[in-house]
Amino acid sequence: MMQAAITDENSAKYQQEKWEALKKSITGLMNKVNVGNIKEIMYELLAVNIIRGRGLLCRSIIQTQGAFTALTSVYAAVVAIINSKFPQIGELLLKRLILEFMRGYHHSDKNICLSASWFIAHLVNQEVAHELLALEVLTLLLEKATDDSVELAVGFLKECGQKLTEVSPKGINAIFERLRSILHESEVHIRVQYMIEVMFQVKKDKFKDHEAVVDVLMLVEEDDQFTHLLSLDEVTDGEDLLKDEEEAEQTSSKQTETDLVGLRRTIYLTLTLVAEVCYLYIFCCWMYLLNG
Repeated sequence: MMQAAITDENSAKYQQEKWEALKKSITGLMNKVNVGNIKEIMYELLAVNIIRGRGLLCRSIIQTQGAFTALTSVYAAVVAIINSKFPQIGELLLKRLILEFMRGYHHSDKNICLSASWFIAHLVNQEVAHELLALEVLTLLLEKATDDSVELAVGFLKECGQKLTEVSPKGINAIFERLRSILHESEVHIRVQYMIEVMFQVKKDKFKDHEAVVDVLMLVEEDDQFTHLLSLDEVTDGEDLLKDEEEAEQTSSKQTETDLVGLRRTIYLTLTLVAEVCYLYIFCCWMYLLNG
């Protein structure tokens, strides 16, 4: 009986095993990806059902990037490729990332803010996210300057400053004016003041040591790029994107069996109704003959 349930594609057991296999495949591929094998990994990734496992995929990418921030540019390239083919997945990941960043910000969790903001920066570089999101992140971090928030802003600028200089020179100039103000007013520790001074030199050198996207990670044609215009405020509508999406996916994995049960019930009720109608018709005919 158990073996039959496992091989029956409509059974809950079979669907759950397929779900676990999908989860294992996605996680394994994300753990293996690097600059040298990204194309091969993408072929394998696009061969699995990432539409069904979109929540799993987004969670795996974000968690792996958080653990290996040095490979953030690689994970951003992965997202850019996926986004060019499935923009809805790119949007979901970006929403989750914004939510992650805002949670870290509100809970003063520097590590979460750091990994999430770096990822956002590289998604801006890959044109998955609009540059306005980057400017919004910087404005938020510098609005009420603290040692941690300014340090995060400087790190963020190093990651996507070259791109912002290219696409929004006025915007980045406004950010540097705010940094200049913080520096002159000595609002932060001397260590952070030094970081700001270094940042001005980086800008003067045109971010030569902080390329937006290295050539080997330019894997999406310009015509295939899809840029999402999202803001920090858009993902505060109470929708728990970190939970609800995966619950919906797991529900869909059991939907086949649920539909089958529903179909059987409908057939049974239909046949019962037909039998009752036939009986009623015969009874009426018998009464007509009896009274005729």
